Amino acid sequence: MLTGYRLMWMMVLFDLPVGTETERKAANDFRHFLYDQGFERAQYSVYLRLCSSREQCDTYVRYVRENLPDEGKVDILFFTDKQYENIVSFHAGRKRPPRKNPDQFVLF
Repeated sequence: MLTGYRLMWMMVLFDLPVGTETERKAANDFRHFLYDQGFERAQYSVYLRLCSSREQCDTYVRYVRENLPDEGKVDILFFTDKQYENIVSFHAGRKRPPRKNPDQFVLF
C-alpha cells in the first residue's frame, strides 16, 4: 500500500561549473538527463522526483551516479511524502500555498 510514509521524494541539488563551453554543455546535459528521468525543477539547480519506495530511490541514485558530469558537486536528499507536505515556501516575500503532489503516479 502506498502511503505518505512509504512514498519518497528525491531532491537532487547540484553546483556545476559553467565557465567553458564544455562545462556548460555537461551541465545542460545533466539537467536534460534529470528531466528525462521524470524529475521536475524546483529551482535552477534543484530537482525533485516522487518515488514509490526507498528501493526505487536507490535505482535513481544509481542512474544519477552513472550520468554525473566530470566536475562539480551533486547532493541527493530523501524525505517522505508526509515531510514534503510540511515544506514552507516563500516567493517575493510572500508565503506560497503548499506544493501539490503530481496528479498521477506512474509505476514502472
